[in-house]
Amino acid sequence: MSDLRDLYQEVILDHNKRPRNFRVLPQPTHKADGVNPLCGDRISVFLDIEDGVIKDIAFQGAGCAISSASASLMTEALKGKPVKDIEHLFEAFHNVVTTDCECPRGLGKLGVLAGVRDYPSRVKCATLAWHAVRAALEQRKEAVATE
Repeated sequence: MSDLRDLYQEVILDHNKRPRNFRVLPQPTHKADGVNPLCGDRISVFLDIEDGVIKDIAFQGAGCAISSASASLMTEALKGKPVKDIEHLFEAFHNVVTTDCECPRGLGKLGVLAGVRDYPSRVKCATLAWHAVRAALEQRKEAVATE
């Protein structure tokens, strides 16, 4: 189990140091901001949706390693997915980081964040980007908070 935790930690550290899709999309069709008031994590997500599919997704912001890695992993997981599948993916991810359930195969690398369930205050860090994506899809103008 220690080797698996080490691998998970490596993936999280890699995505924190070299986040994927860390940029601003020039003309996103959807955008939203998110904030975690407890620790100060801030994120903006940008989506380019065409024909009900996320053609491109990006994020920018500042936050802890968990928040940044989660946003990076999320963008990789959501790119190319139909918008109709996003809520199901969010629910599955949220379940993994808040309960002792098995990680469903459909989550892929997102499963490396399952360990945050042992640190309840970090769950908000791991889910911040997801809340921002939800807000973007709902086209909310105000920043979404994890509170």
